[in-house]
Amino acid sequence: MEFKHKEIANGLDLVGEVNKAAKSAAVGFFVKTGSRDEPKQINGVSHFLEHMLFKGTEKLSAIEVSEAFDRTGAQFNAFTSEENTVFYAAVLPEYLVEVTNLWVELMRPSLRDEDFSIEKDVIKEEIAMYKDLPSHDVIDRCRALHFDSHPCGNSVLGTNESISYLTAQQMRGYFTNRYAPNNMVFACAGNFDWEQICSTIEGPCGEWNRQAVERKLEDYGGSRKMERAEKSNLAREHICLISPAVPAQDERRFAASLLASVVGDDVGSRFFWELVDKALAETATMQYSPMDGTGAFYSYIRCSSENVSKVLDTIKGIFEGLSKSGVTEDELNKAKNKILSALVIKNELPMGRLIDLGFNWVYLQQYRLIEQDVRDIKAVTTDDIHALIKEFKPGEFTQFSIGPAS
Repeated sequence: MEFKHKEIANGLDLVGEVNKAAKSAAVGFFVKTGSRDEPKQINGVSHFLEHMLFKGTEKLSAIEVSEAFDRTGAQFNAFTSEENTVFYAAVLPEYLVEVTNLWVELMRPSLRDEDFSIEKDVIKEEIAMYKDLPSHDVIDRCRALHFDSHPCGNSVLGTNESISYLTAQQMRGYFTNRYAPNNMVFACAGNFDWEQICSTIEGPCGEWNRQAVERKLEDYGGSRKMERAEKSNLAREHICLISPAVPAQDERRFAASLLASVVGDDVGSRFFWELVDKALAETATMQYSPMDGTGAFYSYIRCSSENVSKVLDTIKGIFEGLSKSGVTEDELNKAKNKILSALVIKNELPMGRLIDLGFNWVYLQQYRLIEQDVRDIKAVTTDDIHALIKEFKPGEFTQFSIGPAS
């Protein structure tokens, strides 16, 4: 594999990993914008914009956009998070230039008033749908509680109120500022010709205007508040716990991922054996979420109302055990094997490589081989995990629960 990088005059970074042995190629635009970059009054605009890009351009209607992707057989989609909006496609190599040209055009959408008005109702329906999913709602509300006034607590979807009052003019202003070339990364992975892709990108994208783009990067230790909401239609208790962790730029991110696996992997973790295997909870997981300048451990537990006290006492005991004794070599080795397997399997395909290639550049301005990640994961010791536990105290968390009326 061969790494390529080029920055064009307006600040757009082009990164590529050429693998001539691959049978496919993947391409994507990584826009460094998400809910944490939104003023409260237009919360949800980043996700709304993701939808609007598929509504077409001055030349293409929404139907023509869909037909253009369909014609190539591309597997395409987009997603929005607290920090990024990513547009991607995996395709046969012979259609890569065509799909790249299509993405280039879509990155400068028309944002028509009539499309905006229709899509606003779609977004509000999506907000309502996720409100009806307590597993999503409890995490969203716990994140807001944990980050308090910090912008990382903003909802990705926004609120019914913020979307209702959002105007097309506000969206266009946000788009102009955040979808600037110096706030984006174009990435390509798999079997492709680098020079050909560069020539495809440089002409049209070189005309995009650079903007002054900012993001507040201060860390936040979390509110450690505890709240509960009731919903009459629920039969189970849904619990989310969030505690601070290292940011995406921290070398200890690998240790944080391993700690989360030891505590809350789906199978074989402490949560699994103490909560799920003993039938105290139906689901109990913990994940590490690296972010720009900050980070968090997220735990999600679903159980019966009768078991809530036992579940919380058990979790308290698990975290106290971590603080006193750390993790064992056996636990760490099992966690390494799980994370390494997932990493290697994902990166066997250009689509998997694309995501890591793009995010490594977004967060680290680095190209990292899979072998580097494998080496760094294997190098983590129990002492590294113990130091992380001592510093970040995962047992001191923000808690939000949603359950039936008491």
